[in-house]
Amino acid sequence: MSQRSYEVVEGFFMQEGGARYGLGEVLPPRFGLIDRSDGRWKTFRQKIGQLNTSSPASTQYKVFFVGRHGEGFHNVAEAKYGTEEWNNYWSKENGDGELIWGPDPELTTLGKDQAKAVHDAWKQERKFGIPIPEKLYCSPLTRAIHTNKISFDSIIPQSQRTMIIENLRETTGVHTCDKRRTRTYIEQTFPDFDIEKELIEEDTLWDPEVRETHAEIDARMRRVLDMIFGKDQEQFISFTAHGGIVSAVLRVMNHRQYILPTGGVIPIVVKSSIS
Repeated sequence: MSQRSYEVVEGFFMQEGGARYGLGEVLPPRFGLIDRSDGRWKTFRQKIGQLNTSSPASTQYKVFFVGRHGEGFHNVAEAKYGTEEWNNYWSKENGDGELIWGPDPELTTLGKDQAKAVHDAWKQERKFGIPIPEKLYCSPLTRAIHTNKISFDSIIPQSQRTMIIENLRETTGVHTCDKRRTRTYIEQTFPDFDIEKELIEEDTLWDPEVRETHAEIDARMRRVLDMIFGKDQEQFISFTAHGGIVSAVLRVMNHRQYILPTGGVIPIVVKSSIS
């Protein structure tokens, strides 16, 4: 049975070198594109096109803009209590009497501002011809959907709708912040989004006792990539998701780990081959 392999094509973005001092930059200039010239994105688009036209049918190249949601109330709570106490106790609660983070928390004011900063970065780079994502995918969790909505408002045409898919959700289980709301809630709250048919009404994946492993989240990330490379002809793709998804994407694509802060975006040029 044929299987797809994934690898990063280096030489385009500064993030390929990894984050040397802990957290990476939220939004480096030009989304990290190394080329600083005014014609940078035209050149970039031409190079991606050349890679695809000169490759055999079994090989494809795509560019993924992988975004992490803006700050949510669970992020504030983890910073308040520290990661160890958060993981051991508070992540299993819905709140502490001051903050509410479960299930499926909202963006904070800072989180909304971070998403607006992503919007402004897209708006700035449009002046230099940045390729706008032709397909957009999003986690079903509220913080990611709001981030996507703010980030791409007026950037993509109104007729172009983001597809919400289950497999882009955060590492699931134990943490109440990672339990999603119902399909009905998502449909009613975000009518401008499409939802994959596979996303069922209730969240049956979240387990209060068992946290998803890296191997498990990597496996569903691979299913997302297999789906996109198998059916999408578009070259420029957007994900709006979570820290756990960002790490999984980088592992599956054999990219150096890059710790993306909330509200950050990391572009990746990916080569996929069928063997």
